[in-house]
Amino acid sequence: MADLEEQRRKVEELKRKILKQKKTASSQETGEESARLDAEVETKRKAEDQAKRAEEEAHRKPEELEREHRDEEERKRQEDARRRAEYLKKKAEEERKKAEEERRKAEEEQRKRAEEAKKAAAELALEVARKPSEANIESRRIYSQVLKLAWRDAKLGNEEADILALLREQFGFTQKEHESLQQEVQIEIYLQAITDVWQDGVITPQDSELLEQLRDQFNISAEEHLRLEKQIRREILKQKA
Repeated sequence: MADLEEQRRKVEELKRKILKQKKTASSQETGEESARLDAEVETKRKAEDQAKRAEEEAHRKPEELEREHRDEEERKRQEDARRRAEYLKKKAEEERKKAEEERRKAEEEQRKRAEEAKKAAAELALEVARKPSEANIESRRIYSQVLKLAWRDAKLGNEEADILALLREQFGFTQKEHESLQQEVQIEIYLQAITDVWQDGVITPQDSELLEQLRDQFNISAEEHLRLEKQIRREILKQKA
C-alpha cells in the first residue's frame, strides 16, 4: 500500500514536471514568436519610413527644380533688362552727340552765311560809293543779293536780319521797299525750287513737301503756285523741244 502511494506520488510529481516543462516551452515559443513579430513590425516600419522619405524626396526635388528654374529665368530677365538699359543709354548718348554735332554744324553754317552776307554787303556798298550816279540801282542790287543769301535756306537768322536792317538804314530803304524786294527774291527762290524738282518731269513726295514748306514760309498762295509751276513747266518743255 505504501508502495502504491509512493508510485502515485511520483506519477503526480512527474505530471507536474511535464506540465512545467510544457509551460516553459510554450512561454519560450511565445517569446520567440513575439520577438519575430516585433522584428517584422520594425522591418515593416523601417520600410514604410524609407518609402515615405523617398516620396518626400521625390516631391521635394521637382519643387527645388522648379524654384531653380524660376530663379534662373528671373536672373536672365534681370540681365536682359540690364543689357537693354545699357543699350538705350548708349543709343541716347549717341543721339545726343549727333544732335549736338548737327546743331553745331547748323550754327557754323549760319555764321558763315552771315559772314558772307556781311562781306558782300560791305563790298557792294563800297562799289556803290564809287558810283554815286548809280547808287539807287546798285543799292537795290546789293540788297537783293543779301536777301538771296539770307533766304537761300528759307530761314532768316538773327544775324542776317540785323545785317539787312543795317543795309536798309544805310541805303535809306523804307519797309515797303524792303517787303517788295524780299517778295521778288522769295519768288525767284521758289521758281528755282520748282525748276529743280521738275527737271526730270516728275515730282516726288519729298519734292512736294519741300515746295509746301517754301510756300508756307514765303506766303505763296495755291493760285500763285499753280501759275508759277505752269510757267516753269512751259519753259522746260521749250528747252527740251
